[in-house]
Amino acid sequence: MLLVSWLLGGLFTVIVIFPVVRLSQRQWMIHHWSRVLMACCGVSVRYRGEPKLNGAVLWVANHVSWVDIFVMDSVRAVSFIAKSDIRKWPIIGWLVAGAGTLFIERGRRHAVRAVGHQMNERFARGEAVGLFPEGTTSMGLDVSPFHTSLFEPALRAGVDIQPVALLFWRRGERTTRYAFVGEQTLVHNIWNLLTATGTVVELVFCPVISAAECAEMGRAGVAGHAYEMIRGIVKTDAGSV
Repeated sequence: MLLVSWLLGGLFTVIVIFPVVRLSQRQWMIHHWSRVLMACCGVSVRYRGEPKLNGAVLWVANHVSWVDIFVMDSVRAVSFIAKSDIRKWPIIGWLVAGAGTLFIERGRRHAVRAVGHQMNERFARGEAVGLFPEGTTSMGLDVSPFHTSLFEPALRAGVDIQPVALLFWRRGERTTRYAFVGEQTLVHNIWNLLTATGTVVELVFCPVISAAECAEMGRAGVAGHAYEMIRGIVKTDAGSV
């Protein structure tokens, strides 16, 4: 009941309040609202490394669940790039749309170019953009190869790129319980989360790849470097939290 009430309150906020407040106020609300949402779900959020909290940046992360968006928003308000199907999810889809998510319609010609223009607008305002370059969710114990096309707008805009590894833990051990994969429904996945205890999502912020380094490496080079950093953590980090 607490979770449903908080989600409905968030929906009211994005529909009624967001259109009449400044960008900085919206970002503040997204950040703090996401922190409370994760607490309502029984998720402890922890991070290592130094997240880039000011100025334009592209955060590149592995993708495990719908939770990923709100976990990262609890560190800094981020405009995410997501597949258009998410917009149709009940309540959560409406929430992420209202919070400024950039939706990409796969299979549509010029879809990448259209999202690239929207990314440039966000970068010009000094915002953080979040990208899940695997293109789909995984079990969280490995990382699928990255699609490179949406790295290009960041290179053209001359912004830093920071890889982020997401690790899901339960009672001190890595877990696949919360992975939103296969034929699982959103309701089932949320139930898996709400009926668990000792849930921790850890974000490992890798060193920032500066705009100058990105320009040197090129799109494929940057994507490959980010992939290796994230996969190295996801595959080998067997510590405890």
